[in-house]
Amino acid sequence: MTPPAAVAAAPDAAAGPVPRVTDTPPASAAAPVPRGPWLLGVRHHGPGSARAVRDALDAARPRAVLIEGPPEADALLPLAADPQMRPPVALLAHVTDDPGRASFWPFAAFSPEWVAVRWALDHGARVRFIDLPAAHSLAAREQSAAQGGTEPEGGPGPEAGPGAAGGIDALAVDPLAVLAEAAGYDDPERWWEDVVEHRGARGTGPLAPLAPFEALAEAMGALREEYGHGGHARDLVREAYMRIQLRTARKEFGDEVAVVCGAWHVPALAGKPPTLTADRALLKGLPKVRAELTWVPWTHRRLARHSGYGAGIDSPGWYGHLFGAPDRPVARWMTKVAGLLRDEDRLVSSAHVIEAVRLAEALAAMRGRPLAGLTETTDAIRAVLCDGSDVPLSLVRDRLIVGDVLGEVPDSAPVVPLQRDLTRWQRTLRLKPEAAERELELDLRKDTDAARSRLLHRLRLLGVGWGEPAEFRGSTGTFREGWRLRWDPELSVKVAEAGIWGTTVLAAATAKAESEAGRATALSAVTALAEQCLLAELPDALPVVMNALADRAALDSDVGHLAQALPALARTLRYGDVRGTDTTALAEVAAGLTMRICVGLPSACTGLDDDGAAAMRGHLDAVHTSVGLLTRSPDGTGPRTAPAPHAAHDPLDAQAVHDPRDARDPHHAHDPHAARRPHHAHDPHDLTGRWARALRALADRDTVAGVLRGRAVRLLLDDGRLDEDAAARLMGLALSPGAPPADAAAWIEGFVGGASGSGMLLVHDVRLLGLLDSWLTEVPADAFTDVLPLLRRTFSAYEPGVRRTLGELVRRGPAPPGGTPPAPGGPAEAGVPGFGPALDPTRADAVLPLLHLLLGTPPAPENHDPTEVSPR
Repeated sequence: MTPPAAVAAAPDAAAGPVPRVTDTPPASAAAPVPRGPWLLGVRHHGPGSARAVRDALDAARPRAVLIEGPPEADALLPLAADPQMRPPVALLAHVTDDPGRASFWPFAAFSPEWVAVRWALDHGARVRFIDLPAAHSLAAREQSAAQGGTEPEGGPGPEAGPGAAGGIDALAVDPLAVLAEAAGYDDPERWWEDVVEHRGARGTGPLAPLAPFEALAEAMGALREEYGHGGHARDLVREAYMRIQLRTARKEFGDEVAVVCGAWHVPALAGKPPTLTADRALLKGLPKVRAELTWVPWTHRRLARHSGYGAGIDSPGWYGHLFGAPDRPVARWMTKVAGLLRDEDRLVSSAHVIEAVRLAEALAAMRGRPLAGLTETTDAIRAVLCDGSDVPLSLVRDRLIVGDVLGEVPDSAPVVPLQRDLTRWQRTLRLKPEAAERELELDLRKDTDAARSRLLHRLRLLGVGWGEPAEFRGSTGTFREGWRLRWDPELSVKVAEAGIWGTTVLAAATAKAESEAGRATALSAVTALAEQCLLAELPDALPVVMNALADRAALDSDVGHLAQALPALARTLRYGDVRGTDTTALAEVAAGLTMRICVGLPSACTGLDDDGAAAMRGHLDAVHTSVGLLTRSPDGTGPRTAPAPHAAHDPLDAQAVHDPRDARDPHHAHDPHAARRPHHAHDPHDLTGRWARALRALADRDTVAGVLRGRAVRLLLDDGRLDEDAAARLMGLALSPGAPPADAAAWIEGFVGGASGSGMLLVHDVRLLGLLDSWLTEVPADAFTDVLPLLRRTFSAYEPGVRRTLGELVRRGPAPPGGTPPAPGGPAEAGVPGFGPALDPTRADAVLPLLHLLLGTPPAPENHDPTEVSPR
């Protein structure tokens, strides 16, 4: 196809190589404005189109303005003039009975449709939407999805074609690409910038503002003659409805009507249209649903998305700047960039800005462009302001070229009751929704922070992911809670969906929790729900959840399921104490689960394959942590009050496991505290004692996988319930020549692998390292290849410093026997490799002056025994 000259490009103010529409002689000031209706074909979300629409409306002064959009939103249009309304915003249409089926029609300040709406409201003209109703669009989208179609959920797309509101697919034939190719451009975006976005005022007189639209209509007419509806028959239905609405408006207002729509649709509205009967026949039998519409805030980042509800605009921040800058857009843009980089502590001077502007303009001249575009300004920013680095340039792209601008809608906009209650809480708690992600740290001892925490947890339970829990440095206490907050426009749909549960956040969260408790089948799901109820402080829902928890716990005997459920209960009890919630019932359930796990653990760990053993190891770690939480106060300073009262016991009881074999095993009997330890470890409420005995049973059972036996020994050793001699004995048995190498390697992985800091045990206990080294050197060559991947996985998890230290210790080899302590101040090489054989008093005394300075204590007398503990 060879388009006419007018098809090659839209008018442009620049001379030179840029293709332009054939010049039209300037009309005289007395020339009348041509009769309407005026068809203003635009590109959605284009600042050049928006300026041209504003100028054309100023020149034509129509009595009515018809805009591409859902006509059910006509009653919402007056809100656009409300002082509280600040774009970007979007019309949200959702099915009344199913809010999850929704579509958006986004509007930015530089959208031609928004400019037309504001012009009509400011000048007293009637304004209406004329696209296919949302009731039909939503129903058609559902029908297409049921038939296997792939229609995006969206409003007006970036192209001046069928990628417009109502869930229509993007054009198979891109009209801009065809026109750009005809004009000799390989990039449609650069062609559109040159001929539309960067064009200035051209000509004078009343006809000048309408000339661009006449040229664009001619170009689109040629394309429609060649390509028809572009491969999308639904455009014919939409255009039929537009023609019917245009006929109605002309009967009421005559020819003083302006139509603002995608340029692709202009040929269907111009000339001699089909008959009214033919248009009504196209609309007959369309599917329909009940729909509700409202205004919701939108963001520039959502406009930049090419999928979902995005509009596919790569640079909404840049477009907004072009539309809002009164003059010198390049210089003003460079000033914005310099301010951003200075805020990030980068050195940017006025001279940098001047040079960047000059470079951008020089690049535009070299490339034959009428004005420096985003490509030229970005190249200049990288070279001058960012010193050639893409790291600060990525910040410019994120903050300015795209941006995190979040619009606002007035309070008078219709919303579901749940949204209104949420807005009230946001204002009460001073939690303003923001498009940019921000961190929020809460102190639960403060009433306002505790209320914020409850609100965020209730919203998470409702599926409204405004905030996600996060851990920040220094916020590990139970009284502190971290969140990452970010408000996405799609959350408005989530709030509307959650409105079926109640009219307030509290009522909706309670109703949903009760419903989830009744439907949950897995014990872990019920315990997680109990944790959510406590964090969200839902007192009415918690009894229902507890009843469901008791029922599921009584019926479930699988140790794996019980182990998955216990961590959530332990966390719930921990935070319940912080929030002042009565958790007696939860404590009883948690104690019961722990006892059942301890009883069934040894048999559940017998005969597992590698995958089952790996999964059970995770359960061991989780239950061990949970038992620690259940028996520890929330601040970690003492034991938690047990679910049932029992006599106080000596804290030394937490240091070792009472085992009947201690009487016959000298390694077990060697315990200096045994004579003082009370023998009540079999108390049914002694959770730590029961758990320790269950771990010891695993460590001694040969039928248990090596990774589980090694892990059980390590947990007992870390808790002080197994001394180092006993651990070394068990390690020696596991690594004995009679043990299969693969099983021994698995034991090593369980003992010193996976957990943070595991390698430090080998660094500080050279006996264990020596046992490991001796075993490794004796592994047969044919078995070494089999155990190597397991050992590599174990030791590769260590920090580089730990691996380096272990390598140094192994390189030095075993210590020579009979080593003697070095002389004071002398070398300390004898004894354990890498360590001195004894305390070096001279080196130890060297640190005392610094300690006295830090602690503010007087220096000790010269004859003072350094091993004596001062009363202070």
